[in-house]
Amino acid sequence: DCRGSGSGSCRIGEKVRDSMDLATKHKIIEILAAERPNPKSELNYKTPFELLIAVMLSAQATDKSVNIATKALFKAADNPAAMLSLGVDGLEPFIRAIGLYHNKARHIMDACQVLVRDFNGSVPDNFKDLISLTGVGAKTADVVLNVAFGRPTVPVDTHVFRVANRTGLAPGKTPAEVSKALIAVTPPEYLKGIHHWLLLHGRYCCKARNPLCSTCPIRSLCAFEGKLLQAAGKSPEKS
Repeated sequence: DCRGSGSGSCRIGEKVRDSMDLATKHKIIEILAAERPNPKSELNYKTPFELLIAVMLSAQATDKSVNIATKALFKAADNPAAMLSLGVDGLEPFIRAIGLYHNKARHIMDACQVLVRDFNGSVPDNFKDLISLTGVGAKTADVVLNVAFGRPTVPVDTHVFRVANRTGLAPGKTPAEVSKALIAVTPPEYLKGIHHWLLLHGRYCCKARNPLCSTCPIRSLCAFEGKLLQAAGKSPEKS
């Protein structure tokens, strides 16, 4: 069975074999890359700082809801000093529609204080300094490094975790294990884009509840045992 923990785990009934030959994995990556040759984040931002804030807000929230909130927020505060001038009370009305907005507002203020104090108001371009910011974990740091600075990091969100396990491309019990597995099997020229391809494939095709197996471009290679039932319009959870 798919082995996961937390929100990134696969759904009941989704079985994958423990191994897939490397040639097949490379073919899957090539097909996904060809489908979306220029992948990019669906969060709206103009600077590394705006991306950092958007990613911090996106935890347990949709990109759409974050983009709605940041459209107004970034007009009011598009740098750490301006964000600090808002204060928590000034920030919260902009992000009230986003989950956990109280905690996120405090984390953003704390992070902005460090950016101003220690980094001259600039977002650092290395993992160690990024995760030193309040509210910034490994996934957020990897997203910023990948999207803003073009680094070949492999952040693993719920979509990436699900697709990597369900397809058999890079099974792992935790996001860290999946990231490590993806780095190991992905050719260097595809590393920068691999998390985008899996994320978008998971968002629009390999969905959590009703994957679109009948139209999936990697269906013939995928190790998901429920794909035939899904393609026939039956739920693998009821089989």
